[in-house]
Amino acid sequence: MRVALLLSTLLAAGPAFAQIRAEIPPPSETAQGDVSVTIYNGDLALVQDTRQLAIGAGRSRQEFPDVSAQIQPQTVTLTGEGLGIVEQNFDFDLLSPAALMQKAVGETITLVRTNPANGQETRERARVLAANGGVVLQIGERIEVLRDDGLPVRVIFDRVPENLRARPTLSVTVQSERGGRRPVTLTYLTPGLGWQADYVALFDETAGRMDVQGWITLTNTSGTPYTNADVLLVAGQPGGGSGAVPRRRGAGPIRQPGTETSERERLGDYYLYPLPERTTIANRQTKQVSFLDVANTPASRAYEFRNAWLGTFDEAQSANTVLRFSSSRDQGLGDALPAGTVRVYQRDARGNPQFVGESPIGHTPMGSELGLVTGQAFDVKVQPVVERRERVNASRWRTTMRYTLTNARPDAVTVDLLQAGLWGDTRIAEESQASQRRSADEALWRVAIPANGEATVTATFDTRF
Repeated sequence: MRVALLLSTLLAAGPAFAQIRAEIPPPSETAQGDVSVTIYNGDLALVQDTRQLAIGAGRSRQEFPDVSAQIQPQTVTLTGEGLGIVEQNFDFDLLSPAALMQKAVGETITLVRTNPANGQETRERARVLAANGGVVLQIGERIEVLRDDGLPVRVIFDRVPENLRARPTLSVTVQSERGGRRPVTLTYLTPGLGWQADYVALFDETAGRMDVQGWITLTNTSGTPYTNADVLLVAGQPGGGSGAVPRRRGAGPIRQPGTETSERERLGDYYLYPLPERTTIANRQTKQVSFLDVANTPASRAYEFRNAWLGTFDEAQSANTVLRFSSSRDQGLGDALPAGTVRVYQRDARGNPQFVGESPIGHTPMGSELGLVTGQAFDVKVQPVVERRERVNASRWRTTMRYTLTNARPDAVTVDLLQAGLWGDTRIAEESQASQRRSADEALWRVAIPANGEATVTATFDTRF
């Protein structure tokens, strides 16, 4: 259905349209005032908008265009000298051709048809009977369906309904002790505004160093731009938010939590990341701002393989490639790291940086030791095999495992071989290499594999199952 709103006709409609027109600022302007936006990690933001309003004494209705299209009305507060809120309404039904037609059900409109042969226009008055998946009209004594048949047709509406808005609008009825112009602050919570950290790491394996840039990535899908806003980002997820960084199976990136306090400003248990200057966050926009730039920090590559209890494979499996580094002040990035994704690059033989993997991290305190799994190794393999499993008595089993580790690289490597799924009373009766019991559930062997060679570890476990 081809429906057009004839602005010339609406302008001729007189005061009803003129009043609505006056409420709609041009696209280059905004009705917002001094805006501050606090954005949390869990798809939640606090908007504080201070506007200068002329308010009469007694009861009056004040309208606030350009609020979030996803505003949570129950969180709205309005503060101003001598003001009290009587009632508030959020008008989120936005002006569009389809909305105009739906609101016109039961009303009379004008159809303008153009003869494609001679360009002659004909006009008919029609009453809109329905606008559900198509428009049904009554024209005189006949019923007609407005079809999308490619013929030129326009619809002229006599007026714009009062409850259709060009922009999301909050209307508030207030009681004022006095009249006059004064600052009024509108505060509300809204989803649709979020942020996360994105990290770019350039790893130099030969030097054992890396450069890291941290970017704050803002996303606005709230339906409204925020113009020249003072933006504060909170690294943390208050109750009621959503969209937390998902937990990974197996070992997480934080191998040892840090105990150093960052110098960044705090709010309760959250760290604050204010943007250095005001910015406009356009609707349906992603914006990036740098917050971390560290060069030549220590880093190293390692290999890990974690085997589930009774895990056995007919063919060798790739070990995980792990990037290890610290967020400590002296030998690391020197900052608390908000949740996000670390993308790792290395230079090839021609000196060009190439992407080698990525890993998510959660909120990471300063001083932490991290091990990011960036991918699976091509040349480093592990094949766990259950060689023998026998019942010792009614309550105990004895299981013998053999782990064959191979290395096709031209240099020696060390693999952290972890056997998971051990119970607290599990005893390693025999082993070809001494292990470390990292927890009640896990044993670790650090296995050195020569260049273009292999190594074997055997272990016998005494367990209840």
